[in-house]
Amino acid sequence: MSSLTPFEAGDTAQRASDADRDRIASVLGEALATGRLTSVEHADRLEATYSAVTVGDLVPLIRDLPDVARAPSAAFSADQQEVTAVFSKVVRGGRWVAGRHTVLRSTFAALIVDLSDAVLPGREVTLELNSFCGKLIVRVPENARVVDEGSALFSKRHVSGGDNNGDPNGPLIRVTGKAVFGKVVVSRGAADWHWPWRAH
Repeated sequence: MSSLTPFEAGDTAQRASDADRDRIASVLGEALATGRLTSVEHADRLEATYSAVTVGDLVPLIRDLPDVARAPSAAFSADQQEVTAVFSKVVRGGRWVAGRHTVLRSTFAALIVDLSDAVLPGREVTLELNSFCGKLIVRVPENARVVDEGSALFSKRHVSGGDNNGDPNGPLIRVTGKAVFGKVVVSRGAADWHWPWRAH
């Protein structure tokens, strides 16, 4: 094992903590920023990072990279991401990195976000959905469990996935935020009756 890894040789059998995963994520973020990893490699390794069970699962992910875990890169933050649409239509999907707290904001606009292939940093993610005179549509992974803690005022709000059909080992997605004169729809997996780019 490389001496550049942020773990001691005897640690590999230990269970990984969220702090351990974040240390690896900071190394991967720096590697992306400096061109050592492509965006696809970064997404793949980041997903493996937050799926890791032991420290031994984490070590191979940065074995070929310099250790910069003590100086986290600004290029990646596991904590927060924001996607905003104002007087426009914005679609975000495919392979991308969400934050533990992801803010989605639609103002006189349509914002459509697909998290089914996104990399979720951790077992619990908060989606803050704010819609003002706009439409906000979110698709979460099929195995996700959804907890709705948001509110609506003169709006349509439909959040599904809060039943017991989610995978107990899947991510927990906590939905917050407020819709005012807008529309917020959150669906899980194959519930695609409203999904805008599919045939009806």
